Amino acid sequence: MIKKGFTLIELLVVISIIGILAGLTLSSYSGAQKQARDTQRKADLTQLKTALEAYYSARNAYPITTGWWGECNHPWGRGGLPRTGPDGYIPGLAPTFVEELPTDPLPNTNPNCCYLYRSDGRDYKLLAHCTPETGYPTTSPFYDPARPTWAWQVHSSDVSKGW
Repeated sequence: MIKKGFTLIELLVVISIIGILAGLTLSSYSGAQKQARDTQRKADLTQLKTALEAYYSARNAYPITTGWWGECNHPWGRGGLPRTGPDGYIPGLAPTFVEELPTDPLPNTNPNCCYLYRSDGRDYKLLAHCTPETGYPTTSPFYDPARPTWAWQVHSSDVSKGW
């Protein structure tokens, strides 16, 4: 009589292979999520830069802040600001020049990860703080020499580039 079924070793081999494949799939999925969030940050910074230039064209100045303003409660800035209106983290930009100011795409796991803005009216700098998640290429147009390992930026001039 022939017994049908699998041996314990055969089952362990199959379970191990399934576990390895699941692990590879999860790590690949996690990397794709990080890449998607970084792509969204770049799009947000580009959209805000365009809106800031339109604001400047209409008003001959950028929205003025007293230091760094942001959507998050960052220790070296004014935080917890709304995403629209005269008290938005970029004052007066939304809803006239952009519908609503964006928020960082990473879920609220780190209270310091957000967009920060600073301007004296002549120049501005906008940060995607606590990014990127997928590397820090110095050749990127978003590279921030003042924060080379933890922020991306767009700015209006060489003056504000160093802020």
